[in-house]
Amino acid sequence: MKILFVAGDPKPERWTAPIQAQLPDAEIFVWDPEGPSVDADYAIVWQPPEALFEREKHLKAVFNLGAGIDGLLKVANLPQDLTIVRLEDAGMSVQMAEYVLHQLLEASREMETYREQQRQGIWKIHRPIKRSEWPVGVMGLGHIGKRVAGTLANLDYRVSGWARSEHSVEGVSTYAGQDQLGDFLQTTRVLVNTLPLTDETRDIINYDLLSQLQPGAVLINVGRGEHLVEGDLLRALDEGKLLRASLDVFRKEPLPEGHPFWQRKEITITPHISARTLRDATIEQITGKIRDHAAGRAISGIVDTDRGY
Repeated sequence: MKILFVAGDPKPERWTAPIQAQLPDAEIFVWDPEGPSVDADYAIVWQPPEALFEREKHLKAVFNLGAGIDGLLKVANLPQDLTIVRLEDAGMSVQMAEYVLHQLLEASREMETYREQQRQGIWKIHRPIKRSEWPVGVMGLGHIGKRVAGTLANLDYRVSGWARSEHSVEGVSTYAGQDQLGDFLQTTRVLVNTLPLTDETRDIINYDLLSQLQPGAVLINVGRGEHLVEGDLLRALDEGKLLRASLDVFRKEPLPEGHPFWQRKEITITPHISARTLRDATIEQITGKIRDHAAGRAISGIVDTDRGY
C-alpha cells in the first residue's frame, strides 16, 4: 500500500512518522511538486494542487485533513468518481462547543461591561442572566453543529437547530429546509453558523436573514467566511438589527489590514482558531479508515460531492 501526504506542512515528518507507525506495512511518501508519480493508493491532503490528480491516476480514496472539504472541491480536475473522505470530529467538536459557549457568555453575561468596570475601578453588580432572553439558533446540524447545540441546551439555554434535512437532537427544537428557515430565525436571538460551504449556503448570512432575528441579535460565525455578506453585516450593525458579532472565519485570511471589521468594537475577531485539527486524533482516525477501506470494510465520512459535504 502506498500513501501520499499532500498538505504543505514544512515539517511533514510530524505526520508521516506516526502514520508509518500506525501502518507499518505501508510506504509513505511526501508530495514533491517536481517529483514523479509514486502510483499512490491513498492520498492524505489539505488543499492539494491540481498536479496531484494529473500525476496520481490510481488513487482509491483521498482523505481530507479537515471536516470542511470546500477547498478540495475547488480543485478543477478532481475526478468525479474518486472517493473523498472528510475528517469526522477528531477533537474538533468539543473545541467548537467551547468557543461558541465563550462567545455566547461574553454577550449574555455582559463580560465586556465588567472588564470596563475593572478598568475604571467600579464595583457594580448587574442583574443575573435570564436564559429565556437568549434563545440560540444553530445553523448546520452535522457532527459539530449537534455538539454545539447539545452543549448549550445542557446549560439550559433554549436552543433551536436548522439544517437542509431533518435531524433530531435531544433538548433542541429542529427545523429543516428553506420553508422552515424563517420560523427558525424568528425563534433565534443568538445565531451560530456551523454550516458547510456549498453553492446553496454561500452568502446565506445576508441582510434579509439578519433582519429576521430577534431584537438585540448576536452572530457567531464558525462556518466559513463565504457564508457571510460582509457589507450586510456592517449595515445590520449600523441599523441596530444586530448587537454584536463574533467572527472566526473570513472571506480572505488573514483578514487584510485596513478591513472595516478591525475598527468595529461590536465585532470580535479571532484568527480561525475555534477548532484546530488535533494531530494524534486525526492520524488515528484516518489510518483506521485507510486500514478498513483497504480491507473492503465500510467506512464513514464519505463525501457526497453533489451536496458538498
